[in-house]
Amino acid sequence: MARINTNVSSLLAQHNLRRTEDDLRTRLQRLSTGLRINRGADDPAGLIVSERLRSEIRGLGQAIDNSERASSVIATIEGYLAEVNDLLNSIKGLVISSANTGGISRQEIEANQLQVDSAIDSITRISNTASFAGLQLLDGSLSYLTSGVNASQISTVDVFGTKFGNNSTVQVSVEVIASAQTATLFLSGVTTGGTPAQGILLSSVTVEIAGAKGVQTLAFVSGTTFTNVMNAINTLKDSTGISAYLVNTAASADGLILNSTSFGSDPFVSVRKIGTGGAFFQTHAAKGSTPTTERDNGQDVKAIINGTLASGTGLMTKLNTPSLSLEMVLDSSFATTITGTSSIFNITGGGANFQLGPTVNSTQQVSFGVRSIAASRIGSTLVNGTLFQLNSLKTGGANSLVGGKADSASLILESAITDISVLRGRLGAFERNTVQTNIRSLQVGLENITAAESKIRDADFALETALLTRAQILSQAGTSVLAIANVSSQNILALLG
Repeated sequence: MARINTNVSSLLAQHNLRRTEDDLRTRLQRLSTGLRINRGADDPAGLIVSERLRSEIRGLGQAIDNSERASSVIATIEGYLAEVNDLLNSIKGLVISSANTGGISRQEIEANQLQVDSAIDSITRISNTASFAGLQLLDGSLSYLTSGVNASQISTVDVFGTKFGNNSTVQVSVEVIASAQTATLFLSGVTTGGTPAQGILLSSVTVEIAGAKGVQTLAFVSGTTFTNVMNAINTLKDSTGISAYLVNTAASADGLILNSTSFGSDPFVSVRKIGTGGAFFQTHAAKGSTPTTERDNGQDVKAIINGTLASGTGLMTKLNTPSLSLEMVLDSSFATTITGTSSIFNITGGGANFQLGPTVNSTQQVSFGVRSIAASRIGSTLVNGTLFQLNSLKTGGANSLVGGKADSASLILESAITDISVLRGRLGAFERNTVQTNIRSLQVGLENITAAESKIRDADFALETALLTRAQILSQAGTSVLAIANVSSQNILALLG
């Protein structure tokens, strides 16, 4: 057909050339950006998935950064605590030196005391100055806050971790279900047949007294009163861990009770008669008990904390669950009495909260409590029924070296060393088993999700280059065809002559 008003061939050529130019622009854009999806029209579904994956990638990357920051914080705390451990070890040498009163002078003990004072002050100074980017680390700022703790029931509470969730406080309920006990043996002061012996030994006897701290042998002659037996045993209680007291102090006739100086299943009392004689010397599990026994062990406290059975060691009970981890020392009166009622207190805040996951919720957060290491907060030890801390070793304190209290100072110091060592161990376990494993798992997730996002969104350069070449050829061909279509109408002029 020969028409000049409408050039259909040109329209077809223009249409196809326009599509080729669009395709060419798409290939050039993808090759220049490296992305297959540059706008929603490129792949609507792919864009949605890709943006979700990008959000996850950003969260994972920040979670890894957070975990690495947590590792840095822990490493900083560890460095300060290592120095505190060194100071405590130096104090230990001074305490042991000062106990050697037969070999050092009063002036040397006073000089040792000055060094102890300086070291204790340094520990408190470290507690007050340890920081990370303005965050105080060891002054108690990162410890948990408690309220309502009944001091007559719970002596000390150390919260290591808890999850508050949507709650502002966490209630802790402690119920003793099995009492803590000391190891106990009973020596009757009444002869066979019930005749009172007025609390005296009926014949000479040699006995071996053994406890958790050691063994001692005592020899008594016939007629020795139970009061003197008690005094002899109590004189050695520091080396045996065994103390004694009269059941009836008025007549001294009922008998003598020997028990361990501490509670728990580890302490024990062993009383064994050595050699001949002393047939009357028989110990029993309790007054009125018929079978004789030479040994008894104590019992650890058992308690239910927030409905979960907690482990016990002596008067100490521990709970370690994902939602609550703590350790507390119960008062002896509370731990040795089963009343069926609970001691209740609240955790009101505090702790160091680490966001270790890519989503902000309690399941991806880990809280960790870091207690104060000031000298007035570590080394808590009962000495003759009174609770003392490391600061009591300073000049003027109840357990100073110049005051002749090297024995009690040693106990408090050992407790302080244990406090710092356990804190370092907990921090190390948290870094190794929680932070480092979290970093590795997040990195695996980041790698895989990044690969998935790349597969969806990134351009395949081999494919795009091939398609670019095709588009370029089609563009050149289309241009040539359009030129031919545009001049084809001129052939009609031949019909006009």
